[in-house]
Amino acid sequence: MRLSLIAIGRQKRGPEYELFDIYRKRTIAQGRSLGITAVSLKELPEAAAGSPALRQDDEAQRLLQQVPDRAVAVTLDERGRELTSEGFAEYLKAWLEGGAPEVSFLLGGPDGHGQQVRDAAKLVLALGRMTWPHGLARVLLMEQIYRSVTILLNHPYHRA
Repeated sequence: MRLSLIAIGRQKRGPEYELFDIYRKRTIAQGRSLGITAVSLKELPEAAAGSPALRQDDEAQRLLQQVPDRAVAVTLDERGRELTSEGFAEYLKAWLEGGAPEVSFLLGGPDGHGQQVRDAAKLVLALGRMTWPHGLARVLLMEQIYRSVTILLNHPYHRA
């Protein structure tokens, strides 16, 4: 199974990007034994439309075009479900065991997601009720994906 983070906006090189990449590489290395074959990042430019609603619609269409057929779409949204790390790991396990070819995590632009992105998602996930800068949200998500892999492998990284 492949994992992809599809994000609106570009992450500048720096500490957040480096930390994201550390967890991405760890996920690839540890996840192979679970059947995770790739972890990728696709960045799309922010919409330039004049209103938040038009920007959301434009970004939603472009995000959803990047989700492969048969992929599980997971939308990150502050109004989504808050899960424990173990609960998130259970979702990952179910997608692996269910034969999902890819899980695509969708991260919206500064105006948030259009409704069509939330509607298309198998899971609308919150990283908490606070709003995070996108660079940090990427790191938090990638760390939780890595943590989920270690939970499924009974690796000592996660000590709850």
